[in-house]
Amino acid sequence: MSGGGMAAALSECPTARQHRDGREAASFDPHSPRRAVEWREAERDVTGTDGPIRVFVHLAANKDAGEWRRAWQSGELVGVNDETPYGYGRAEQMGCALAFSESAGRGLLKAGLRLALRVVLGFDFLHAWNQRRAIARADIVWTHTESQALAVAAVLLLTGAKTKLLGQVVWLIDRWPHLGPLHRMVFRRLVARIDVMTFHSRANYERARVLFPETDLRIVPFGIPTETAHQPHTRGKGPLHVLALGNDRDRDWQTLAQAVSGEVDMDLLILSGEAPAGLARGQDNIRVRRARTNEELRREYEAADVVCVPLRPNLHASGATVVQEAVLAGVPVVATDVGGLDLYFSSHEIAYVPPGDPVALREMLRSIAEDPDAALARATAAQARLCDSGKLGAEAYIAHHVRISRELVCR
Repeated sequence: MSGGGMAAALSECPTARQHRDGREAASFDPHSPRRAVEWREAERDVTGTDGPIRVFVHLAANKDAGEWRRAWQSGELVGVNDETPYGYGRAEQMGCALAFSESAGRGLLKAGLRLALRVVLGFDFLHAWNQRRAIARADIVWTHTESQALAVAAVLLLTGAKTKLLGQVVWLIDRWPHLGPLHRMVFRRLVARIDVMTFHSRANYERARVLFPETDLRIVPFGIPTETAHQPHTRGKGPLHVLALGNDRDRDWQTLAQAVSGEVDMDLLILSGEAPAGLARGQDNIRVRRARTNEELRREYEAADVVCVPLRPNLHASGATVVQEAVLAGVPVVATDVGGLDLYFSSHEIAYVPPGDPVALREMLRSIAEDPDAALARATAAQARLCDSGKLGAEAYIAHHVRISRELVCR
C-alpha cells in the first residue's frame, strides 16, 4: 500500500474516547507553551471523530527530537533516517497528534543523578518523571526501548494516570536470565502496566510469551525510510570490498576479522565506534574507523561489493537496521543466522551463515565474488521485499503503532 493510501486508511478511526478522569478533550492543549513538549495537530481531516489520537513519544534522554532534526538536516545523523526520530513523525499523516519527550537536566549534577538512578533501577526513571504532565495529557505513550517503557510504566503507577502505554522492548528478554530476583520482581510489576508490549523479532516474542503470559504481546518489525533506493548492480573486478558497520552490542567483530585475516583477495572496512581498533593491527586488508557523515557512509555503501553483518546469538534482531540500509543501497548482504532476522529477509534474499564460524563466513563472502549473478539476484529480491511488499520499512513500522493505538484508545 502506498504511503498516502496507508495514511488514508489509518485515519478512518472510530470515535476517540474522552479524556480520562473527568477532564474534557478540550483541556488538551496542542499549542502548550511548555518547552518539555510541543504538540502538533495532525495535518489531515479527522471529521467525524473527536480529533486525532494524542500520542506522546517518549524516547531516550539523548534522542531529543529537536537535536535529532538539526543533525538530520546537517547530514551528521549517520544512517538512513527520517526528520523525526525513528520516523515516528509519520504518524501525523495517519490521524495522530504527536509530541516528543525533550531532554532536560543536562547539568553535570542532574545528569549524574539520573544516570546513577538508571544503573540502580535498570531504567531511566527521572527522564520519564520529568515528562509526567505530558504523559498524563496523552491518550497513549509510545516508547522505543524497555528503558523508557519500564520508566513510563513506573510513572503511570505512581501518578495513577490512565494513559495507555505501547512499550517496545529490545534487550530486556536477552537480559532476563542475568537479572537478580529483586529486579525481576519490579520489572514484572511494571510490565503488568504496559498495555501492549512489542518486539522486533519472533525470537524475542516467543521467549516473552513464557515470561509474561498475561501481557498483550505483538511483533512489530522495525523499519527504515524506503523512499530512496539504489538499483543493485554486479560487482566490478579486483579484491572483494567487504563493508561491516554498526554499534550494537551483539556484533561479532572477532569472527569477521578471523574470516578475512590474511585473505589478499578481500578488503574489509569496519565502520563502528564500538569495534576494537586492534582488529586491524598487523592486518593489511582490515581497517576500522567511524563514519562521521551521511555522505561518507553513502560513498562506502557505493564502493562495497557486500555488506557483512556478523552477530553473536541474540533474541532481538540485532543488525536489522544495517541489513535494511544495505538492501536499500542495492548491496548483497551476508549475515549471521541469529536473532530472528529471517522475519525480515529469507535465505533467498540475503545469505546466512551460522554463528561463530569464520570458515563458513569466509566461504560465503568468497561466493559473492565467485557467483556475482546469484548475489545480484538475492539483492534484487531483498530490495523488492523491502520497498514493495508493504510489510517492511518505516511506513509499515509506524502504521503498526497507529493501528495498535487505535485499538487501545478507541476500545
